[in-house]
Amino acid sequence: MPQHYPFSAVVDAGDMSLALVLTTISPEIGGVLVRGEKGTAKSTIVRALAAVLPPIDVVAGDRFSAAPGSSSPDSGGAPYAADAAVETRPVRLVELPVGATEDRVLGSLHLERALSEGKAEYEPGLLAKAHRGLLYVDEVNLLHDHLVDLLLDAAAMGRSTVERDGVSVSHDARFVLVGTMNPEEGELRPQLLDRFGLTVEVRAPRDPALRVEVVRRRMAFDADPVTFAASYDEGERVVTARILAAQARVGSVALGDDMLLRIAELCAAFDVDGMRADIVTARTAVAHAAWHDRDAVTLEDVRVAARLSLPHRRRRNPFDAPGLDEDLLDEVLGDDEPEPEPPGPGGDGGGDSGDGDGDGGGPDDGGEGGLETGASAPSSTDVGAPSSTDVETPSSTDAGAPSSEGSPSETNATAGTPYRARLFTVHGTGAGEAGRRSRAITSSGRRVGATSATGGGQGPIHLLETLRAAAPHQAVRGRTTGPLRFHGSDLRVATREGQEANLVLFCVDASGSMAARKRMEQVKTAILSLLLDAYRRRDKVGLVTFRGAAAELALPPTRSVDVAARRLDGLPAGGRTPLAEGLLEAHRVLALERVRDPRRRPLLVVVTDGRATSGADAVARSQRAAGLLAAEGVASLVIDCEAGAMRLGLAAVLAEHLQAQHVPVGEVTAEALAGAVRAA
Repeated sequence: MPQHYPFSAVVDAGDMSLALVLTTISPEIGGVLVRGEKGTAKSTIVRALAAVLPPIDVVAGDRFSAAPGSSSPDSGGAPYAADAAVETRPVRLVELPVGATEDRVLGSLHLERALSEGKAEYEPGLLAKAHRGLLYVDEVNLLHDHLVDLLLDAAAMGRSTVERDGVSVSHDARFVLVGTMNPEEGELRPQLLDRFGLTVEVRAPRDPALRVEVVRRRMAFDADPVTFAASYDEGERVVTARILAAQARVGSVALGDDMLLRIAELCAAFDVDGMRADIVTARTAVAHAAWHDRDAVTLEDVRVAARLSLPHRRRRNPFDAPGLDEDLLDEVLGDDEPEPEPPGPGGDGGGDSGDGDGDGGGPDDGGEGGLETGASAPSSTDVGAPSSTDVETPSSTDAGAPSSEGSPSETNATAGTPYRARLFTVHGTGAGEAGRRSRAITSSGRRVGATSATGGGQGPIHLLETLRAAAPHQAVRGRTTGPLRFHGSDLRVATREGQEANLVLFCVDASGSMAARKRMEQVKTAILSLLLDAYRRRDKVGLVTFRGAAAELALPPTRSVDVAARRLDGLPAGGRTPLAEGLLEAHRVLALERVRDPRRRPLLVVVTDGRATSGADAVARSQRAAGLLAAEGVASLVIDCEAGAMRLGLAAVLAEHLQAQHVPVGEVTAEALAGAVRAA
């Protein structure tokens, strides 16, 4: 029974299938990042790709998938014998789980032989297994930072070097890196984002006819996978033959100086950083020309290459809208080369990736109706965009006067340019997911001790502590000479202290006392800056707002800070101040998250001027709610938004009841802290 859905049976895969094919034709392009909502066949088409790739020749029995004539890591870098046996096998698709350990990725000491025979032998990891194949990371945006660093090193050098646990080995690790992600769950680190040669945005088709076809094919596959796959055998062979022909042709495709100049003009016009964009665009254009059986790069090849290689390189921070300005692309390239595109091998290579009758067809350039997987249009809610309600309206509720929601007294100020925020941490030492905020025992960092592997400890082997644990028992185990005798209980793994990621829950006062335009603009800018800081530190974020008579969870905890920024940008202000309700809603959210993710410690950020004006006994209720959070040891921060000459200091009183740090909104910036230190 076939394990994967046929590549040529995916309905209207567009730019996604094209990008995957181009990067296998020319692996130097650097891999593909696929961004899209849930249920858009991202994983399905990646797993199907390996089945249509031409097989490769490897040295028989080699642990590193070495090509004939290459060097052998097992023999100190000496080349394989000229008469070494060769075998042909399919290209591997190696999946890297987001929770993988460093040992599993890099490889490490072979435990069985080290403990039983006393030999230090290297056991290859996933990078070695993926050499000359595909390395697939689903939910790549959730990958731990220490694993991201390993991928960056391997992608930059094309080799993996291991110096640990008595092992010293270096081997080739050239692979096509394919990552899929849902942007709602958070963005990638900029360094890893730039390492992906191409990126595509996918979403489900809105055409009912296409959606019907997707469902029809999927149900047919689930009902009888063998028969369904057999109906696409010819289409799969056509795609394989076309990839093989393109791989043979790509080295001879001419890239003229005029096309190089167009590529340079494009990269300059889109203001991308560095020169990698120019190089990747050029390589992609050459691969696209080879895919279409052309001997020279054309303007259309450059256009397609730019659409795939530039969108993710023009983003300066996670709040920027993804995608490419198609008008600017047309303006720079023009249309002075209106030649038709010749058909490629196996049909026209365009249209759907299979029409249901078994003829298959190849991946299309996308953009011809159906599912558009190229650049998306900027969102109307982008941070910093002018708001139609951005008017300076005096609030009748600034002193606590009643105001109904939706009244003319509501304002919706827009945040300014974010700045570098101060670092706020959770006190003590946690044990959460590796990140960059608070002190914790994590999977990476400096080694501070060891723990028993049989007791649940995980991480790299601590050889010295393992030897110390085994040494006192040698006489009982009957050893007189020879290697030490080990039991499983002797194994120790390193305990490392580093930094963890936290849950940063914002509890934002959106009442009338905050509604003055300049004050709300300052507040939104501060929160936006803290969101950007949370993105850099790999935190989850959530947003609770309160105004009128109630509080609401505007954004459940998520890794996507850009979604939080959009919710913040659309936040109006007006009405009374239900401070107690806001704190109680924050308490409810934190209690729920404690069950869902018990290892992630929270940091509650309350943004308010401290006034409580909604309901009877509003002040006393807000103090009781603050005491409830303090009693549970929730680490809190109160950002004081009070302004003017006459200040009541209510936010400072709230901070005392929360046992929280109190920071005026103007002192959230790192520069303000540095200035205070210099003044002192």
